[in-house]
Amino acid sequence: MIPRYTRPDMAALWEPQAKFRIWFEIEAHAADRMAELGIIPAQAAKTIWDKAGDVAFDVERIDEIERVTKHDVIAFLTHLAEIVGPEARFVHQGMTSSDVLDTCLSVQLTRAADMLLAGMDKVLAALKTRALEHKDTVCVGRSHGIHAEPVTFGLKMARFYAEMERGKKRLEAAREEIAVCAISGAVGTFANIDPSVEEHVAEKLGLKPEPISTQVIPRDRHAAFFATLGLIASSIENIATEIRHLQRTEVLEAEEYFSKGQKGSSAMPHKRNPVLTENLTGLARLVRMCVVPAMENVALWHERDISHSSVERGIGPDATIHLDFALNRLAGVIENLVVYPERMLANMNSLNGLIFSQRVLLALTQAGASREDAYAQVQRNAMPAWRGEGLFLDNLKADKDVTDKLPVEELEALFDLDYHTKNVDVIFKRVFG
Repeated sequence: MIPRYTRPDMAALWEPQAKFRIWFEIEAHAADRMAELGIIPAQAAKTIWDKAGDVAFDVERIDEIERVTKHDVIAFLTHLAEIVGPEARFVHQGMTSSDVLDTCLSVQLTRAADMLLAGMDKVLAALKTRALEHKDTVCVGRSHGIHAEPVTFGLKMARFYAEMERGKKRLEAAREEIAVCAISGAVGTFANIDPSVEEHVAEKLGLKPEPISTQVIPRDRHAAFFATLGLIASSIENIATEIRHLQRTEVLEAEEYFSKGQKGSSAMPHKRNPVLTENLTGLARLVRMCVVPAMENVALWHERDISHSSVERGIGPDATIHLDFALNRLAGVIENLVVYPERMLANMNSLNGLIFSQRVLLALTQAGASREDAYAQVQRNAMPAWRGEGLFLDNLKADKDVTDKLPVEELEALFDLDYHTKNVDVIFKRVFG
């Protein structure tokens, strides 16, 4: 990962030293339980902890051994033996490499999930603050990018809050599903290792035993995890896209904070570009890029192959590091977002009252007009207003077919902005409780 899009804590989780530390803990906890069962000497289990419990593993040395062995776990175990001494022969008793690799990946993904959940909490807090702040800040709602009817900016933020809250629940469920341990030996039969060893290691590492593994933890769990990250990334892009549109010069209802000394263009000094939300759109693509390979990892040959391994070495760090960065960047964007309520009102009024067309349509049908006639009457008075030829209300007042059904006083009463925002409190109660 490039430092530009990497936060230190998440990056540290995927460093070789952190991985080897988890590998050691898996082996050492397994040895503890084997000692309790009388499979290995109790002193051997103690020596493993005493001699290697606090050491920094020599990554270069492990890499050197692997260049000969062509096997990463064997290279680690060889280096561990150099540290522990003769008692190292009791390490890895009855275990297979996937027991270490898969359980380690479960630990890394659950810890990554915890960091991502913290990032989501920041986003949720920022969205809630801005939603409450702008609960009654009226702006135009758009469909197909075209003015539709009034909403409030707070409703936009509340909608994103609800979406992110769903994402958080999905991530909590994905974390639960991935937090499993497999110490079941070759092809998962426990032939050479007691099932209680798996239970002990799982408890020590904050995991649950995998109910049935082959030689690997089933990869549908991992697919669900990465699919969840992809969904969260899509939600980030959803918010980012809205902000990017609102910052367009012709719209300018909100914009990213532009700090002192910031420059938007090497050629045009006036530019203030939505660079952070554009960046978030790109990062979302990178996270989603990891979803399909995770899905394709589900189908492995028989009790296992290692076609999934090279994929996960890439997508594990890639997806979690990028999403971690994106969540924290998004929280900052929302916290510092500059909102322009006056511009929102000006934009909303730019179509000469057309935002009330549906209310006029409904009133005409309630006054006895067929829906087809009412639609035609409203549309023929709306189109001139769309072209800037008079106000929509004035056009309606001059249309005898309309005023025969709706007296002028009733027509004027329909052009009440509060009508469109009267149920905002109901929606906010549903979202925020």
